[in-house]
Amino acid sequence: MVEDGWRRVPDLKPEDGLPPGQVIVPFAWWQVHREQLTASSGQYAVCIDGAHEITEVARDLSRFVLIALEFPAFKDGRCYSHARLLRERYGYQGELRAVGDVLRDQLYFMERCGIDSYEVRADKDIEDALSAFKEFSVTYQTAADGAVPVYKRR
Repeated sequence: MVEDGWRRVPDLKPEDGLPPGQVIVPFAWWQVHREQLTASSGQYAVCIDGAHEITEVARDLSRFVLIALEFPAFKDGRCYSHARLLRERYGYQGELRAVGDVLRDQLYFMERCGIDSYEVRADKDIEDALSAFKEFSVTYQTAADGAVPVYKRR
């Protein structure tokens, strides 16, 4: 658990300016202000959800030290695919942060897909959530985390 200076501003409207500090802007706001942000030297991050095309963000990966992946509901797993694509196809090395409806049961699988920071829901016990990373000692398939699956250990 760490404190960090990043602040999500999900209600930022296209006509609003960029707030000061380290901010995570909504995808729609980033699209409108992309050229301006690319030319600036400020630090910002973008938040994408499963409905957004990852290829748009992939063009500017070198500009982001952090990309937030929005999980709007437990049953929406499209950002797992986004994480794998960002890591494996596009070679993104920055921080991938899960935000939204992030629950303990998802953390281990999010990590396997390449997500490396988590904004766990405020109504959940963070200490309990951290124990999710220790629950499995064997993997059955390859993933972005590079763990050797059990069938290759024979």
